[in-house]
Amino acid sequence: MTDVGRHPLIELMTYSEVKNVRGYVGNFEVTILRKARFVDEKECTACGDCTEVCPVVRPDEFEIGLATRKAIYSPFPQAIPPAYVIDIEACLGNMPLACEKCSQACEKKCIDYDMQDREVEIKVGVIVIATGMKVFDPRSLTEYGYTRYPNVITSMEFERLINAGGPTAGELLRLDNHDRPKRIAFIQCIGSRSQRRGMPYCSNVCCMNTVKDAILIKEHWPEIDVSVYYIDIRAFGKGFESLYMRSKSYGIRYMRGLPGEIRMNQAGNLELVVENLQDGSVESHEYDMVILSVGLEPDEGLEDLRQKLSLSKTSDGFLMEAHPKLQPVDAPTRGIYFAGCAEAPKDIKDSVTQASGAVARAGILLSKGEITVEAITSRIIESRCRMCGICARVCPYNAIIFDKSKKQYPRVIEAACAGCGTCGAECPFDAIIMRHFTDEQIIAQIDAILETNPMDKVVVFACNWCSYAGADFMCSGRVDKKFVLHAFKKGAPVVLVSGCHFGDCHYIDANHWTAKRIEKLKKQLEKLGIRSERLQLWWISASEGARFRNVMQMMEEIRSTVTPEEVEQTMRILEEAEAKQVEATAE
Repeated sequence: MTDVGRHPLIELMTYSEVKNVRGYVGNFEVTILRKARFVDEKECTACGDCTEVCPVVRPDEFEIGLATRKAIYSPFPQAIPPAYVIDIEACLGNMPLACEKCSQACEKKCIDYDMQDREVEIKVGVIVIATGMKVFDPRSLTEYGYTRYPNVITSMEFERLINAGGPTAGELLRLDNHDRPKRIAFIQCIGSRSQRRGMPYCSNVCCMNTVKDAILIKEHWPEIDVSVYYIDIRAFGKGFESLYMRSKSYGIRYMRGLPGEIRMNQAGNLELVVENLQDGSVESHEYDMVILSVGLEPDEGLEDLRQKLSLSKTSDGFLMEAHPKLQPVDAPTRGIYFAGCAEAPKDIKDSVTQASGAVARAGILLSKGEITVEAITSRIIESRCRMCGICARVCPYNAIIFDKSKKQYPRVIEAACAGCGTCGAECPFDAIIMRHFTDEQIIAQIDAILETNPMDKVVVFACNWCSYAGADFMCSGRVDKKFVLHAFKKGAPVVLVSGCHFGDCHYIDANHWTAKRIEKLKKQLEKLGIRSERLQLWWISASEGARFRNVMQMMEEIRSTVTPEEVEQTMRILEEAEAKQVEATAE
């Protein structure tokens, strides 16, 4: 951190917040809110005279509430810049002045109660997102008594307790009577791997963090009895399995099974009731301290930042990479990269590895001076455009610029366009074509599919990323209603449109427009007297092979109910409707 603060080419904007991001790769304009510190960071020497006289006491966030701080304080040891900051909401010297003790104690006169927030704009070529994560709050799991029993603490609180710079100077003490605990229990998967209360995913770091903490306890205080209650011990990683086996050699006891309840007995100790899954028995054990190994969640501000940067996210709430294997640090939006737990829960080693990859990717792009894009971007045909603005509204990447007041045709920023095709599918005037994936090419594929034995086939428009990799990088957002109608007009008995689940779309929210489009098309088919059941929309991820099989079996069942007479009637109805539309357009 100190090296970063001293580097001549790095500008560190602490106590700041990203308010807005405009532009595209190589030309980002970022608006940053520099929050008022109410202390001149260039003049402050962090002498500490101000904190000694401040009468306001608040819980210390850095110490996870196990210690206190003053209204004027340093956020954490060795903070950069090495200057204090005032918690203005807690300060007594703000509107009207009622205290001013810190200002009077400061010899260098660094404190300014009139300091205001200010916005600055910077221009950058690339952006790296490293927003970190937050830990699960176990208060919702009332059976464990967190905050109700003082000696039930989280793994983060335990880390501060045994830290030499922590509230107890590294001494492991009970929080009720400050005695050294004799028996300690760790409970794993608090808030992780739970469909109902918490997150359904594994948080990756909890098992080995517990193994490390348990070993630290035994190395410093061998007399303490340590037990670990777990579902599975996941020790994947270099040296992790040997560390796990080493912990067992210290006499650390591992029990498969999570406690169902924690109670406090008359002696003030904690009793755990647990089913031992190894032999099926229900056991009760007494401990002086219980440590809840809490899982990891996306940072609170990540969703707001995601929307500002037009990024995709997974169903877990973390950011989605462009490709899990080939582009693991790239965002779907060009020029944006991920590092650390913004993309998924990970330990320090993996975070450093990903950060190195993100820096390398950013350096490659910046060193070029210009970039090349795949030939799958959108192009607007101005002779057909009616300047309705629908394309700019539906584009998930904000890659189409349109200002109706200027009476100019929409303009596609090809560097920002990802080629999802949503704009082309939504344009009511066919004024947008997709390079390489034109309407004519897709319709030709439909014709080829239905050229022979159409009654025996199911036409499927499948997303390349999730449902099927044979669609040549097509998003479900690219499926124009005319493709579906053309398939029915060519004799298709049933048509399936399949894409990513909501929240998992690799093109941010393009599948939301797919759902709206298919719903309108179903109503149109019913109005024409065509069974809407013959058009199906299903969300299937790449990992849901069984679901894909079940959907295809269902499609086959629907296909078997469609008669040749029904198909012929559908073809006739659509041809008549198309003829009427051509006639109306000519008029």
